[in-house]
Amino acid sequence: MQKETPWGPIEVRDAHAHLFSRSFFETLIRQSPDLSQAPNPLERVAERTGWVMPPEDPAQFAADWVRELTRHGVAGALLMASVPGDEASIAAACAAFPDQISGAFFVDPTQPGSPERVRRAFDELGLQVVCLFPAMHGYRVSQTEGVRAIAELARERPGTAIFVHCGILSVGVRQKLGLPSFFDQTLSSPLELARLAAEFSTVPFLVPHFGAGMFREALMLADLCPNIRLDTSGSHRWMRYDASVGSLVEVFRRALAVVGPQRLLFGTDSSFFPRGWQAAVFDQQVAVLVELGCSREEVQAIFGGNLARLLTRPAETLARHAVENRA
Repeated sequence: MQKETPWGPIEVRDAHAHLFSRSFFETLIRQSPDLSQAPNPLERVAERTGWVMPPEDPAQFAADWVRELTRHGVAGALLMASVPGDEASIAAACAAFPDQISGAFFVDPTQPGSPERVRRAFDELGLQVVCLFPAMHGYRVSQTEGVRAIAELARERPGTAIFVHCGILSVGVRQKLGLPSFFDQTLSSPLELARLAAEFSTVPFLVPHFGAGMFREALMLADLCPNIRLDTSGSHRWMRYDASVGSLVEVFRRALAVVGPQRLLFGTDSSFFPRGWQAAVFDQQVAVLVELGCSREEVQAIFGGNLARLLTRPAETLARHAVENRA
């Protein structure tokens, strides 16, 4: 599937979207003293957020997502299970639609057994990206043994990657539900990742939102470590904190100058219904790249080619999963 653009038809793959599954909302409900005691808590969540609650079956929810992507001419997306422990939901989505959905999952590496969770997710569930949130879970990414163990697993498995959230972290759904977010933003600098990325130089590391308010540091990190990719997702409200970037055009100009088009991954940060896939984010970034005079080859790389190459798994891995799925 290809999407029409000013450069002609290109294949679009979103590198940053969230699967807010039924399990995701049930986890948040358990964290809320009032919601956990309320009758029909999912209805209360829907009232507070204005969102459509997902079906219980994650494969059915994945079908909703695939219909939404297809409606917009989007070939596929990397969807993230957005609380630790929800690997089963995203695995079911990937199994139902392996050509359209690739799977990412959250892990708290400070918890016992986290490396084994990652190993199982990679080897048994077929997921490809593990997501780390140092500010959320309170650790230094280059100084935590659990993170090193996860990086070793990724290094041994081509076609996998590590997503590390850097910069300002705000989880909108927690705010809507009145849940506290005791995040340590001092742990969010992209430069915290430099030592780990240098040591595990064959492992792709993904830094979202251009560093989310730490753009300068994200560029420094990417310049030092060729295995760093930056994703372009989000509303870019972080630009309010950085006087050196007056516009999204300037952000892209500087990012392209430092990392080039082969290490930028288009993303929207789409997450809930009825909003669905954020076409306005795509349109905005198209306009930016038109203004910068990017070529069709550069645009195809950013909007889908880089993600497709990043998540390409060796033939022997795919064959093993096929046998396991048949079993």
